[in-house]
Amino acid sequence: MKKIRNIKVTNISQLSPNMKRITFHSKDFIDFPEDEDGGYVKLLFKQESSGDTFLRPYTIRSFRKNKLELDIDFSNHIGNQGYATKWASHAKIGDEILISGPGLKKPINKNSDWFFFVGDMTALPAIACYLERIPKSAEGFVVLEIISKDDKIELIKPKNIKIKWVVKSKQNPSVLENTVKEINWLNGKPYVWVACEFNKMKSLRNFFQKNKKISKNEMYISSYWKLGLDQEEHKLVKKKDSVEWGKN
Repeated sequence: MKKIRNIKVTNISQLSPNMKRITFHSKDFIDFPEDEDGGYVKLLFKQESSGDTFLRPYTIRSFRKNKLELDIDFSNHIGNQGYATKWASHAKIGDEILISGPGLKKPINKNSDWFFFVGDMTALPAIACYLERIPKSAEGFVVLEIISKDDKIELIKPKNIKIKWVVKSKQNPSVLENTVKEINWLNGKPYVWVACEFNKMKSLRNFFQKNKKISKNEMYISSYWKLGLDQEEHKLVKKKDSVEWGKN
């Protein structure tokens, strides 16, 4: 069981129309491990009617041990439907919440010939962390799907990493996948990192595995959510898919 910590909101900043950064402080961070940026914690929500506790994973955008402060970026990707999205939309200075973690951070192969990051706004905090940590000489691409053109934010990155921002579109629901497929690949073996909506993840996984012959140990690919499902329902679908994928 991961340690449970009580944390308090000390600052809120709007990074873009659909991305909010909430800074938390807690004395409980005294034994929180350093170098966990890009990892995750889980926010705990208790349903008043049943007393059940629901956990929602979020990326650690930044942790400052000297100040006992932790930043989490919240995206408003599916409105105010979920526990965490709703909580973040109404959060104010002084609010408290429980978290568990940190969870195990997935390492990437920093010695790859180049990198290919793909994600929507739920993955933007994790991708931003990786861009700050890969070698300054790194080459590659980032394709990010955002809700509006105003959701572009400044990212610290190696100069030879090119970022392609694509705006989510009802008229063109496959804009993320199509943009990825249009990228002209570099020479050598890339490390591929993908996190987005479940159906888009499956489409991209198929492309990278079958079309580009990327093996499982050369990529991280995950769904962070599934359209129309809550986190508990998504978790079941994700687990079943992972088992089936593991058989291939």
